[in-house]
Amino acid sequence: MKIAVFHNLSSGGAKRALFNNINFLIKDHEVDIFVPSIADEHYLPLKDISNNLYTFKLKNTVVGSLYSAFKYFPSKISLTDLEKTQKTMAEQVNKKDYDVILCEQDKYTMAPFFLKYIKKPHVYYCQQPILSRNEISQNLYKKAGLKINKDAERIRLKFYSSRMVKIDKRLMSHSKYNVANSYFSHESIMRTYGVNSFVSYLGVETGLFKPMDVLKENFVLSVGACIPEKGFDFIIRSIGRIGEKLRPELWIVSDLVNIHWKKYLENLATQLKVKLRILILISDDELVKLYNKAMLVVYAPYLEPFGLVPLEAMSCGTPVVGVKEGGVRETIINNHTGILCERDEDDFSKHITQLFTDGSKSEEFGKNSVKLVNEFWSLEDSGKRILSHLNRAINYYDL
Repeated sequence: MKIAVFHNLSSGGAKRALFNNINFLIKDHEVDIFVPSIADEHYLPLKDISNNLYTFKLKNTVVGSLYSAFKYFPSKISLTDLEKTQKTMAEQVNKKDYDVILCEQDKYTMAPFFLKYIKKPHVYYCQQPILSRNEISQNLYKKAGLKINKDAERIRLKFYSSRMVKIDKRLMSHSKYNVANSYFSHESIMRTYGVNSFVSYLGVETGLFKPMDVLKENFVLSVGACIPEKGFDFIIRSIGRIGEKLRPELWIVSDLVNIHWKKYLENLATQLKVKLRILILISDDELVKLYNKAMLVVYAPYLEPFGLVPLEAMSCGTPVVGVKEGGVRETIINNHTGILCERDEDDFSKHITQLFTDGSKSEEFGKNSVKLVNEFWSLEDSGKRILSHLNRAINYYDL
């Protein structure tokens, strides 16, 4: 097939998942990438693994320049300019002989304007609805005692958040075939938009994320953006409840950092006598080594739609202690590849201690994890799943 791919993603799990799927599709199909100039193509660039990459410059009009200068407007771009650019992109795709389009989300609007103008069969991969965890983030800020500029927040909520939710829902209505990354996300999509979606599970690169012959070290690892929704404060408080003689260090790896939240985490760790290291934008090879060196991986984001981190850890043979929320419940098998528990600091700390001190159980979970990933969660499995939806979408649009 000839496949066109649209994305305007930031760095992170969604971009990694797209990179992996294209790596699979390019083996037997022609794949061209279409991106606006503001898309993140420094992180896992797609130009090296696709047939062609077409970049469309986002032209800032006078209105767009005003948005950029307005400190209370988070996106720093005009949505009118964004829509014009994506309309041009869709028109170019419509003129070419592509069989199907894989459409990813937009980092500003979630459902992209691209959907409104595309006239060919397409699959829209919806990771999550826009602002799905916005209230959680605000509540965590308040509990942390961090001050939010009230005027800025009021303007953001009035002129940005509510407007973006409406835009996201309106643009979502243009998609006829939707794909979700988990059954939890499927339910969120149904609840938010009132439309159906099909689950197409992601996978991990087992050739990269694999067991290594290295010694385990006295730390537990967590991975994710340094923002409130990732639950690192909960992890710090949980580890702080472990006796000092057994208490492990906590290492956090982040690709994106909120400076205020990072400082809060560091102060909290100091207060609770938890040794904390926060590493930013490390290489994949370094990340794989840390997955292997860690005694275990701890994962506690709020309502994570899917979460590649547990699978990456499991692929390296490292067990995971995770909060049983969101898509995490669909990857970790409780008491087989790791432990799922309530969002309770005493419960979480108890299970960290259990796996940290029971080497035989950790080893058993690690072996089970590698086996499970190779049987179901590999890139080959993920690629076959998304390919089946691309094929089905062609016939679906003919109905």
